[in-house]
Amino acid sequence: MSALISGFHHVCIKTRDWERTLAFYRETLGFREKLAWNLRATGRRAMMLDTGDGNYIEVFEDPDYAPSPNGAVIHFALRTASLDEVAARVRAAGAAITIEPKDVVLAATNGLGPVPIRIFFCEGPSGEVIEFFQNTIT
Repeated sequence: MSALISGFHHVCIKTRDWERTLAFYRETLGFREKLAWNLRATGRRAMMLDTGDGNYIEVFEDPDYAPSPNGAVIHFALRTASLDEVAARVRAAGAAITIEPKDVVLAATNGLGPVPIRIFFCEGPSGEVIEFFQNTIT
């Protein structure tokens, strides 16, 4: 890793439904509020939610936001050691699971050999695509 870059910091999403989005990330996934502020230009709310280990989801309130079908962020992946438990919580919260939990073996091209992973995908409250990723190598 570059000496200038020390890892993932945050992914930013917009939401029309502030309360629903915060409930999903705080109550369903257990993220903690780290920093909240109002955007200077609009006065709308913004927040950084700690996903663990100093990684964040940043949320911007935008009542006029309409998610594009294939935005610039294809998806973001959250690391977990309890994928099936997370899937149950996501399902119970009413989020659409778009790819059910499954085992996949990645054929690494950098000498690691076969890399077993377990994943599932869901749609977050603002249309964002979230991958949940469990493995022991990365």
